[in-house]
Amino acid sequence: MPEGPSLYILKEQTARFVGQTIVRAEGNTWAIDTSRLLNQPIVALRTWGKQFFIQMPSMVVRIHMLLFGTYRINEERDKPPRLSLHFEDGSFLNFYACSVKEVDCDLDQLYDWEADVMSDAWNPKKARKKLRANPDMLACDALLDQDIFSGVGNIIKNEVLFRIRLHPLSTMGALPPAKLRALVEQAREYSFDFLAWKKEFTLKKHWLAHAQKICPRCHIPFHKANLGRSNRRSFWCERCQKRYG
Repeated sequence: MPEGPSLYILKEQTARFVGQTIVRAEGNTWAIDTSRLLNQPIVALRTWGKQFFIQMPSMVVRIHMLLFGTYRINEERDKPPRLSLHFEDGSFLNFYACSVKEVDCDLDQLYDWEADVMSDAWNPKKARKKLRANPDMLACDALLDQDIFSGVGNIIKNEVLFRIRLHPLSTMGALPPAKLRALVEQAREYSFDFLAWKKEFTLKKHWLAHAQKICPRCHIPFHKANLGRSNRRSFWCERCQKRYG
């Protein structure tokens, strides 16, 4: 599943379309009437976590990449796009294997931008407050909670927990204040590391825990299991990642 930093790259790469007018819109989506997009100028392109918003004067289209969503700029894949937008200068933008939906135009009322780890509005104090309000929440679930850490996905989760030496089954209420603060700080810091490595095409080379077999600190096998209410894959070391609670 694409994580927040990947959507941040999408926003950067598509910035050229802001101000351009859609002259053709098509695709195999049934969720929106693509004819309504015709002759609409792109007012803004925004991201919130794993969601991408195409803002126009009279409507907003939300793209969610789901598990296997992709996009192409001025290129086509060997399969029909879910949504294809063509612009007046001849350029085009295609989305594949994603969810396309119209949402309310007032995005600021729908989304808490202070919860987005990639946003300039990110508010770590609010994140800590939300974690303290959920003392029984497991660390592996906390990092994947999009209301707290919008944009964090399973890769970032595993890497952050390994980086701060925290067991995924630790509970929020049992964490010392310094460890809780480290969890919040590294959720954002690792996301920007992810962004830099993704741009360099070196992301996987930097994985220390996710999808790995041996702990690079202790040189013993990692444990692997689907944990928490999220039931997502976790990789952890029983020796160097301490369990609280």
